[in-house]
Amino acid sequence: MNKALSIVWTGLFLAAVAVVPSLAQAGKSEGRDLLVKSQVETAVSLLQAVYGKHQKGELTLEKAKQLGADLLRELRYGVDGYFWADTTAGVNLVLHGQKDTEGRNRLADKDAKGFAYVKAFLEKGMAGGGYVEYLFTKLGDTAHYPKRSYVKLFEPFGWVIGSGYYLE
Repeated sequence: MNKALSIVWTGLFLAAVAVVPSLAQAGKSEGRDLLVKSQVETAVSLLQAVYGKHQKGELTLEKAKQLGADLLRELRYGVDGYFWADTTAGVNLVLHGQKDTEGRNRLADKDAKGFAYVKAFLEKGMAGGGYVEYLFTKLGDTAHYPKRSYVKLFEPFGWVIGSGYYLE
């Protein structure tokens, strides 16, 4: 596990180094879009490495998925960047270790304005990736804030991986 975490941190560092010069030239929103997309792509590449261990026979598919979920759950970037994962059927696998959410089907979940954001995540992710805007609470807060997220499908596990930022 320590070797896997070392690989994760090295990958995130290299991704951040590659993104920072672009952020300085891009507008604030464009820069945040670029950053969140890059981080999701890095997380997907991490899952690809884990899946590669399954393909080599080093891990069962079940163990590979468990390792992938455990790594995503702990993976962070910047001040408050985190990742989540939902199956293509809408079952949440990773979200801050929130036991009331992880394992629950979120397909019918809607934001404060009635927008079915998880359904939008799945549609965008399965269409090759994209951005979704919706309202969401911050960790430890009950108010809803505008948020923009990037989502992408990791096909071997059937997971849509996402991360986002608040538009404030």
